Amino acid sequence: MVDLIVKSKIKEAVKDLNVASDVSEALNKKVEALLAEAAERAKANGRRTLQARDL
Repeated sequence: MVDLIVKSKIKEAVKDLNVASDVSEALNKKVEALLAEAAERAKANGRRTLQARDL
């Protein structure tokens, strides 16, 4: 698994809350899944470039 999430940026985004240690791992998994689905859409459309519309 590649770390796609910057932990300090999570805290910046939710300043009014404490952030549990497992939040970054869960968020990272969701982002990986989102990117995998987007990559499949790009491939299905015959492209080798991931675009915002694939998300």
